[in-house]
Amino acid sequence: MKCDPNLYRAAPPSLAVKPRLIRQLFLPPLVIALMIGLGYIGFWVSEYYGIRTLSDTGERQLELHARTVESEISKYTYLPSLLELESSVSKLLAEPNQENRKTVNDYLEGLNRRSRSRAIYVMDTTGRVLATSNWRDADSYQGEDLSFRAYFQNAVRGQPGRFYGIGSTNGEPGYYLAHGLEEHGKIIGVAVVKVRLEALEERWQRARLEAFVSDENGIIILSSDPARRLKAVRPLSDDTKERLAHSLQYYWATLNELEPLARERLNAGTEKLTFPANSEVVNDEHEVSYLAQTRPLNDTPWNFTLLTPLNDLRRAAINQGILVAVAFGLVALLLIAWNERRKVIATRLAAREALQEANSQLERRIAERTADLRASNERLKGQIRERRQAEETLRRAQDELVQAGKLAAIGQMSTSIAHELNQPLAALRTLSGNTVRFLERGALDTASANLKTINELIDRMGRITASLRSFARRGDDQGEASLGKAVDAAFQVLGARLDSLPLTLHRDFAPAHVQIDQTRLEQILVNLIGNALDAMQAQPAPELWLEGSAADGKYRLLVRDNGHGIDAEARKHLFEPFFTTKPGEQGLGLGLTLSASLAAATGGNLAVEHPAGGGTAFVLCLPLAGAQKAEST
Repeated sequence: MKCDPNLYRAAPPSLAVKPRLIRQLFLPPLVIALMIGLGYIGFWVSEYYGIRTLSDTGERQLELHARTVESEISKYTYLPSLLELESSVSKLLAEPNQENRKTVNDYLEGLNRRSRSRAIYVMDTTGRVLATSNWRDADSYQGEDLSFRAYFQNAVRGQPGRFYGIGSTNGEPGYYLAHGLEEHGKIIGVAVVKVRLEALEERWQRARLEAFVSDENGIIILSSDPARRLKAVRPLSDDTKERLAHSLQYYWATLNELEPLARERLNAGTEKLTFPANSEVVNDEHEVSYLAQTRPLNDTPWNFTLLTPLNDLRRAAINQGILVAVAFGLVALLLIAWNERRKVIATRLAAREALQEANSQLERRIAERTADLRASNERLKGQIRERRQAEETLRRAQDELVQAGKLAAIGQMSTSIAHELNQPLAALRTLSGNTVRFLERGALDTASANLKTINELIDRMGRITASLRSFARRGDDQGEASLGKAVDAAFQVLGARLDSLPLTLHRDFAPAHVQIDQTRLEQILVNLIGNALDAMQAQPAPELWLEGSAADGKYRLLVRDNGHGIDAEARKHLFEPFFTTKPGEQGLGLGLTLSASLAAATGGNLAVEHPAGGGTAFVLCLPLAGAQKAEST
């Protein structure tokens, strides 16, 4: 019988890898989850039994300290009723004169000293203090009206008055015991003893005891921690807050609620409280948990609460949980290490056989990769050649775009110069024709004047071209211009057109010097006045206003006409280059654009207004020459 050699072959690598991959992915999270779970169980069990032990111990301490508080309170309960036996008190209530008041004051002062109470005083049935033990003090109760106090209201009805509050005279807290003084079965006054209970708090602090006493309103009146005093252990309703504010039981205290981060009720009278680290109560860098055990105090509506810190218990429980988790982790680690060691030994045997196969496969892959790299190198060389050709084409295109931009700039400059020279050329044409006629007639003086004007216009054209070259070269080449001279020069250039219209001119501006080149100012005014004359061609009574005023270092010149105005659609494109409303070849649409640019180059601006009465008004604002000099100094 022959054996099949395939039966002894190792399992395929993919089948062997899958279980190992599953173990590597799921085993560590499983171990960590079990460690956390067992650690939490250990922590919970340790904390549970620790709290039970602390609760049993706390019950004994709670009973002991609660009885101490009851004893401290009850030793003063007899004192107010003793005043019924004192005849001077009854006599004072019957006849409240100065002599009887002094006698009772001395008696109460001695009684208060012997009983070590805070104060003893007697009130009539209206709530006014007739005699008091502290009659010598500056904050004496003598003559005070305390009828609003709850202890007086209970005592005057024949009920025992028990009340903890803050004195309205000196703001001092105390426990008040009130008793109605009777005579022949009728209440004739009220005796009150005020007791200080701070000795209990001092005793708790010396013993490092965490405890507090809350009254019938849920307000902490005694506490080993002063930060807890006068805080509410339960939420106060609006009616309760209003009643306490009216009675001034706690004077003007805010009565904030003592709010823990967490509250867990364990059983009747026992809770677990956690306070935040930034609480006024806790002066620790961490959260603090307490086991709160509460017991009512006999013969009072108060409750005594004992707080046992749980931080040490919690730390011990955490250590116990960590110990359980670490122990389980160590056991699991040892088991995993033993299993992995067994697998490593089996893997080494299989690795020897697979190494030769892997070596041969590696040689084949190296040969394949070498061929792939050669092909990739050839492809990269081809791509490099293509990119070089593309870069050369892009460079030629960029050179052509630069050349086209230069040609466009030259065309725009030529158009601007042609527009600026258009009006002087028209004036030259008119003057030269008139000069010929005057020469034919023999009017040499007039011809000579025309030739002089032609010479000035030629000089002006030279200044215009020089100004345009200067403006194209840089924008800060500014001079000082006279407004009056510029207006006269503009009227001279446009003299022929002005003579052809029955124009009414209104000149209302003071002579001024503005910060702009004289030629540029004349160019702006020629454009603005020329546009105004064009707009008033069809106007039977054309009028032109030139109005100027200076303010805040600026000169504002208004050029207004009563022409046909500008429609709403044209207003949107008024200052755009090559936009014009003139027909045919009368305008290139560059006058306003160039004028606005010249004004802006000097720090001014050109704007347009549309008066309600019709026409158009252009507003030219330029800086005054003197203003900029003053600013520079």
